[in-house]
Amino acid sequence: MAAWRISSNDRNRDHHAEMVEEREKRHERFRILVCINGTDTSYEGLNLAAEIGRDNPCDIILLYVRRIDQGLNSGGLQVRIARQNMLDWGLELPGIQYLRRGYEMLLDQGYLTKDWRTKTSHTDIFGDPLGDNKVEYRSGKKKRIILKLKTAPTVSSGILDQYELGPYNLIIMGPPKRWRGGFQSFIEPSSVQKVAMLSPCSVLTVRNSLDNKKGFLICTDGTRHCTKSMKQAAVLAENLKRPITIMSVAGEEKQLPIIKGRLKVAKQQLKDMGIENVKTIARVGDPKDEVLTVSKRFAMVIVADSGKSRMKRFLKGSIAFDIMGQAPVSVMNVR
Repeated sequence: MAAWRISSNDRNRDHHAEMVEEREKRHERFRILVCINGTDTSYEGLNLAAEIGRDNPCDIILLYVRRIDQGLNSGGLQVRIARQNMLDWGLELPGIQYLRRGYEMLLDQGYLTKDWRTKTSHTDIFGDPLGDNKVEYRSGKKKRIILKLKTAPTVSSGILDQYELGPYNLIIMGPPKRWRGGFQSFIEPSSVQKVAMLSPCSVLTVRNSLDNKKGFLICTDGTRHCTKSMKQAAVLAENLKRPITIMSVAGEEKQLPIIKGRLKVAKQQLKDMGIENVKTIARVGDPKDEVLTVSKRFAMVIVADSGKSRMKRFLKGSIAFDIMGQAPVSVMNVR
């Protein structure tokens, strides 16, 4: 018995060491969590993730969250799950259909090929016969595609729990069915709204086709936090070969020269990074209203998070958060 305990402890230590090593390696790659729900916009998000990862060391995780369902009859399903790729189950569960579509899209684009190494895994979830299941595809040490069917009480809790298993640099989601303001955002936020408020990493809500002929609008107010976010966003846009426009808004007409000076400095900062041909827009008025008006001309608006704690974002919101909820185009909130 003592020998068994020693052997078991050794295995646990080895497993823990492997997990620590794996998490360290994840910091070396850009990791994108793409939340799939079957809508066309969620696959637009997948297309963007593939575009980001094509020339960079990158992990793309396709996630579908299904609610815990105690009424689902297992019928020996758990044993089969433990040994078989979930795409081969033959079950018409929406999550599997949606993940399969994403997998086939990546195959058609040539991003993923059938010779990538495959690994499947299953985690039991109390009260649910399907549990958590994933299929991992690896191409050497630089790229991974993971299909994840996750079980959780709610969609938002499943996505936020998945972040804790990450970490991730970017979460991509489809548009919210509703975006509540004020106290209602605390009482009954949508899944997208809750993730956007509480996620520790950048969040992109995709609302339309990310037409590569349209540029990215990056908003800045000249603060240190906003300048850092602007630089990160500009590097992303440059890698994607998208035209870049930076925008700042003055509250009053007399502040306009200050805003223009701020944009000139920002443009020079990007030039020093090797990013050329940057356009600028200076406006006067309410920052949220001005950004929403201009946003229609772009494929994506990029805003910097307010820097507030997650709880303050949840309770008070921010200009960036309001733009995320109301813009007619895709919006990335950079953290």
